Amino acid sequence: MGQRAVIVAGWLVAAVLAVLVGVVGIGLVGLAGGENEVMSEADVEQALSRVSDPPSPSAPPASPEPSTPAATVNEQSFRTRGGTVVADCDGISTMSPAQGYEIHEKRQLEGEFRSVRDNHVRVKVKLTCVNGVPDISERDDD
Repeated sequence: MGQRAVIVAGWLVAAVLAVLVGVVGIGLVGLAGGENEVMSEADVEQALSRVSDPPSPSAPPASPEPSTPAATVNEQSFRTRGGTVVADCDGISTMSPAQGYEIHEKRQLEGEFRSVRDNHVRVKVKLTCVNGVPDISERDDD
């Protein structure tokens, strides 16, 4: 009988500790709400009016910074086995490797993806431009 009493007491202590940890955790996260979180109806209406009011006409709309390059009209995205290449007739803008590949080389008119598992698996890309339209040719060098 004594062993059973110890087991029951252990379970009761564990249950009480679990409840206390839960209450303290909820209080720390702030899910239980507090006295300062109650808003009056007037506070709610004021907050909603701030959100729904259109911007004042005196504030000019923000213009983009001149240093930010605009996307080229002829810039296109090309999917290859090694990843995605974004380019226009001026050159390759970006290369994003597919899963299992990394960028090994990126030049203005060509680039190369390599397998991260086997360095011998290569996907070479070359940019050409015909009548102002960029095109990417892909060559696998396994």
